[in-house]
Amino acid sequence: MSQERLQQSLSAGPHHLLSRLVGTWEGVARTWFQPDKLEDESPISGTFRSVLDGRYVVHEYTSAMGGKPLSGIATLGYHLDGRQFTLSWVDTFHVGTDIMSLLGEPGVSDSISVTGSYYTGEQTPRWGWRVDIEVAGPDALVITHFNIEPGAEPQKAIEIQYKRRG
Repeated sequence: MSQERLQQSLSAGPHHLLSRLVGTWEGVARTWFQPDKLEDESPISGTFRSVLDGRYVVHEYTSAMGGKPLSGIATLGYHLDGRQFTLSWVDTFHVGTDIMSLLGEPGVSDSISVTGSYYTGEQTPRWGWRVDIEVAGPDALVITHFNIEPGAEPQKAIEIQYKRRG
């Protein structure tokens, strides 16, 4: 990876899109365990900060599920040679003790979509997980997570609607 390619990406490419996420955010997180049955709706606050000369952004957030606090961290980047977004995610509720790794192709200029998988038990197949991040305006961000049961269509699991704070 050349510095020139990175500078181009920072100014008008995928890394520029990552830079648009940087800031302090607050909003609402909605969770579904079954389609069309909202399980929880809780306030959420988070920050996206740029790290390592703009190569990555780190999303740190706090919210709740069923009245119990939760927190998480996601690192999001774009691999120039592989031409794909990459995300690692850990939290205190959804991923247990795993570090979920997700990969995805570039989408439209204001969105990112990455897909990974997780275990549901020792004797069961891995399930899929997709995260879509949409810059819905200069001060609005929507992050939608989808659970993907083997052989089934993706089902909305989490939707975060963020507004930029301050």
